[in-house]
Amino acid sequence: MRDMGKADVEFPEPPFAVNDVVARLRDVRETSREMRSRRGDYGAVGFPSRHALGRIIDVLSAALFPLRLGPAEVTATNEDVFVSASLQSALPLLAAQVRMELHYSHPQDCEATVDNEVNRIVGALATRLPEIRRLLDSDVEAAFDGDPAARCVDEVLLCYPFVTAVLHHRVAHELYKLGAPLVARILAEIAHSRTGIDIHPGATIGERFFIDHGTGVVIGQTAIIGDRVRIYQAVTLGARSFSTDEDGRLVKDEPRHPIIEDDVTIYAGATILGRVTIGRCSVIGGNVWLTRSVPPASRVRQTQASVTVEAGDPCD
Repeated sequence: MRDMGKADVEFPEPPFAVNDVVARLRDVRETSREMRSRRGDYGAVGFPSRHALGRIIDVLSAALFPLRLGPAEVTATNEDVFVSASLQSALPLLAAQVRMELHYSHPQDCEATVDNEVNRIVGALATRLPEIRRLLDSDVEAAFDGDPAARCVDEVLLCYPFVTAVLHHRVAHELYKLGAPLVARILAEIAHSRTGIDIHPGATIGERFFIDHGTGVVIGQTAIIGDRVRIYQAVTLGARSFSTDEDGRLVKDEPRHPIIEDDVTIYAGATILGRVTIGRCSVIGGNVWLTRSVPPASRVRQTQASVTVEAGDPCD
């Protein structure tokens, strides 16, 4: 048995009778592909690679923080050279992944149209990297200021899982907005597998964002989070219900996740569902289950019988 067209490699015949299984698996694949083709979501040219995107985001992370996330040989005197080389390596690789997504999602587009769109998306992301770095600096500073266990900013950057999650998210969110949602979603799922923090790339997150501990946090696609928001582990910002069209299919991209205004703290295990608004400067207690909006400066806590909302001191 030979590798099909890629290399002249000999594979030993397996000791099991697998020919029938191989044929049946081929039949299942072809049936699946035919169904997806009829639905309009199957392209014929490649598919973005999770493995490749994992390497790309690691190179971009090092370009954003060369002295901390780059290799040991990077110093203050050669970091610009390293950043330049990293971007010149990562951006063409990212372009190749975006190109595969566009071929997959828009198989009818000609090559020139795809090329122009790829260049627009990746070029726009490149111009946004300094702003992404600024936002990440604000996140790291918020963690250092808000966590008494943090002894220095570098400890936060190197050791806190939320940094990995939010770095992936801020890059993925730009790609999502620019028109590469599949590549963005893969980047988000890489962060999810690495940290246990699940942030959909469609979620909008403001400055000085901090997830303390982080494991089990879920932030849905249409969530909007303001500035200086802190949340703890096992918090869910999810949807309460899903609209369907006249054929019973789910309506995609409908706003269905919470809006968290500025200066809100949400403690561990809280679940906030639906398109509700948590007013600025509110505090949501641990294990609260909340499906309604609360005004600014609220204090929400879980009692044995119900959720209690109390007015708190205003922020100003």
